[in-house]
Amino acid sequence: MRIFVLNGPNLNLLGTREPDTYGRQTLSDLEDRMRERFQQVNFRFAQSNHEGELVDLLHEARGYDGVVLNAAAYTHTSIALRDAIAAIDVPTIEVHLSNVHAREAFRHHSMLAPVCRGVISGLGMTGYLLAVEALIHPSI
Repeated sequence: MRIFVLNGPNLNLLGTREPDTYGRQTLSDLEDRMRERFQQVNFRFAQSNHEGELVDLLHEARGYDGVVLNAAAYTHTSIALRDAIAAIDVPTIEVHLSNVHAREAFRHHSMLAPVCRGVISGLGMTGYLLAVEALIHPSI
């Protein structure tokens, strides 16, 4: 199974950026944890702070078995990412480390959720692991 894990703006700062909200583990820690937990999965990991690059990376996900996407702030604003997800026809799970519904009102709406298989929010890095489980076992 091939899964593309794609992270958006500011997630390169995990571990140091607002640790009370996002935790103290780094993006590298997350990637190591995912590889260790799902040794049968061939992962590709990418992160970008640029919307157009995220669109290009989503296009490269064609042919993968699934995408785990934390688009960060672009979740709430990007029609381009929404259209890219719809265009690639690859099961995509939207994830967020924090509970976006317990935060500012502008974070309560996702432009991406309508074209994603599911959304996981507020469970920290465990949300990524659950997203991979959902892609491996879609009928559970």
